[in-house]
Amino acid sequence: MKNKKSTPKGEFIFKKENYKIMFIGLAFIAIGFILMAGGGSDDPNKFNETIYNFRRIRLAPTLIIIGFAIEVFAILKSPKQ
Repeated sequence: MKNKKSTPKGEFIFKKENYKIMFIGLAFIAIGFILMAGGGSDDPNKFNETIYNFRRIRLAPTLIIIGFAIEVFAILKSPKQ
C-alpha cells in the first residue's frame, strides 16, 4: 500500500481559528444581503427611486464579495503545525 499523508482519525481538517474566520465571512455575507433587501413600493403603479441608493447598489454587493473572499481565505489557510 502507498503511504498517504492524511489526518489521523478523529482530527478535524480545520482548526478553531479557521472556523472563527468562516463565521466572520458569513456575517459579512449576511449583513450584505440584509442591506440589499427592501426597496419595494407600496403602490405597484408608482416607481420607487430608493432602489438605486448607495446602500443597495454599492455597499451591499461589496460586503458580499468581501465575505466570499474571507470564506476562501478561511478555507485555504493552513493550520499551524
